[in-house]
Amino acid sequence: MSEKNFVDYVKICCRSGAGGNGSAHFHRDKTTPKGGPDGGDGGRGGHIILRGNEQMWTLLPLKYRKHVIAGPGSIGNRNNQTGAFGEDIILDVPLGTIAKDAETGEVMFEISAHDQMEIIAPGGRGGMGNSHFKSSTNQSPRFAQQGELGTEIWKILELKVLADVGLVGFPNAGKSTLLSSISAAEPKIGDYPFTTLVPNLGIVGYRDSRSFIMADIPGIIEKAHEGKGLGLRFLRHIERNSVLLFIVPADADNIKESYNILCNELEKFNPELLDKKRILGISKFDLIDKELKEMLQEDLPEDVPIIFFSAVTGHNLMPLKDLIWEAINS
Repeated sequence: MSEKNFVDYVKICCRSGAGGNGSAHFHRDKTTPKGGPDGGDGGRGGHIILRGNEQMWTLLPLKYRKHVIAGPGSIGNRNNQTGAFGEDIILDVPLGTIAKDAETGEVMFEISAHDQMEIIAPGGRGGMGNSHFKSSTNQSPRFAQQGELGTEIWKILELKVLADVGLVGFPNAGKSTLLSSISAAEPKIGDYPFTTLVPNLGIVGYRDSRSFIMADIPGIIEKAHEGKGLGLRFLRHIERNSVLLFIVPADADNIKESYNILCNELEKFNPELLDKKRILGISKFDLIDKELKEMLQEDLPEDVPIIFFSAVTGHNLMPLKDLIWEAINS
């Protein structure tokens, strides 16, 4: 996906429509010169609604739309007719979008299904017409209720990409190379840190025409939870993954220490991330020989499944998929 077009955070001002006033009307016709009250209710104000769209992958359409304003409801009519509702504003968003209150940070809801619709700012209720206030002691009420005002509030929309597997690793660990090797995704690949600047998604084909979705996020560096590097901004994208595939290159100074640093960053960002299924993939296997592999295996983590692979030569890619598929479905 284009780096410039990928937007995963926007702040918008939502102004819902005011409800229409009720009508204080009395029935009149040729045969009824002094009829009773027949004022209708005012129409409700327009809602501002979020709608899930599986064809979208960015919040870019909302980046420059800071103010979203719905229409007001109409006043009630004679003959107990309710006024027209205000025009609703429907905003299409990608799946995985979370709506938050900008002041409190409270999560309102998440859009996770196509065509799912949630009201982010409800319109004001229409006022009741005078026919509602008729009583035995007041046969001719000459008043009606005013409509409610709409709400004006700032909301935050955050996108968390939906994928089965999230790739976690330091910059230049080989995550993008792996994704491009086992899926049709075409992430930017280079031999320098932070080649990947936005999350990339790929559909990985598996046995018997099955598949799963893999997400590659920008590399994490130590103290990413404190805002260093790009990790803090994109760590939330792996909160929705069911399996985390840690990628550490075979030529790393200390594989076990690198893995522990990555786990520590995830734990400090969100401790629940370490409750997910984990796999440690040691990439760039083509750069080491059998003897070095045996030496490396003497000092590897013991609490996680480990597999050596090479995305360049294709070594162990199918066994890696088998491990991932088993973890997803266990």
